[in-house]
Amino acid sequence: MNLKYAYLLIAGLIVISSCKKDDDPIGEVVPQRLLSEVAIEDDAEIVAFLKTHFYNKDEFDAAAEGFDFKIKFDTIAGVNSDKQSIFDSPFLVTETISVASSSFLRDDGEVVNHKLYTLVVRQGIEEGKPTIGDNSILRYEGSLFDGTLFDASSFQPIILNLSGVVRGFGNGVENFQTGMGPIEVGDGTVRYNGYGIGAIFMPSGLAYFDDTRNSLPLAPKYSPLIFKIDAFGFEANSDFDGDGIPSILEDLNNDGNLNNDNTDEDAEALSRVYLANYNDTDDDNDGILTIDEIELDADGNFVGFLDTDGDGIWDHLDNDL
Repeated sequence: MNLKYAYLLIAGLIVISSCKKDDDPIGEVVPQRLLSEVAIEDDAEIVAFLKTHFYNKDEFDAAAEGFDFKIKFDTIAGVNSDKQSIFDSPFLVTETISVASSSFLRDDGEVVNHKLYTLVVRQGIEEGKPTIGDNSILRYEGSLFDGTLFDASSFQPIILNLSGVVRGFGNGVENFQTGMGPIEVGDGTVRYNGYGIGAIFMPSGLAYFDDTRNSLPLAPKYSPLIFKIDAFGFEANSDFDGDGIPSILEDLNNDGNLNNDNTDEDAEALSRVYLANYNDTDDDNDGILTIDEIELDADGNFVGFLDTDGDGIWDHLDNDL
């Protein structure tokens, strides 16, 4: 996909701060809780919402002129008693994702399975879906389960690194085909046709859990979240750090999480911001740039990995060559 126009409209890459984290209300101390305990509560809250709410499927099925293609949720009750719940929708995708407590600012050794629910209201018309290693062009709106809006992107498309946002968001976006575009409207903006539309329902363990490094008072600790998204496009085989390797190939343990692959285990001791391989131009810290330890074609495109000394370790991950 040609991202030229999208890049012109966007000042820079929107990273994890786009889906900002929270602080609790001043003066309120929230006790630290176990990941396993919160996961059970969050899933119960999410399932209860999905079983008691429906979305405006009828409007999408028979889109009238002027329909804004926005998802709306409502309670199954009264005149809406016959509506199909989101939980029973054939368009709801459920996946199980393992989360380590070390993903946050703590490490008590817990690794807990979490369920992520993604409602694909409309699949995009373009074949192919982004991976966790791609830049995605989209629009989003984040809310709590009581409907409180806590974050939203601008009206125009933005670009998100799907490994630079909360994990539930990145893994959820992987379920969407995207649209055709960008198409210049003529007023300095662009549009996309036939883009993917849906919502992601995530437990706090796939969101911010108890991480309060950034401030967003309306999203308290341990909050499960809903993100409505419009999936416009994506950049296949994105290379976030420009080291010559498509970022998706830097998921060494193939767990759908680029942030826990850190060959040289480098980190800033105070902030604990790890320089994972997909953000590291020298993955093994041997003083030789990764791009000089892999095979590229004449145009600088990735061809494959090298193992010069035949020890079974790729050169860019082998610091004892």
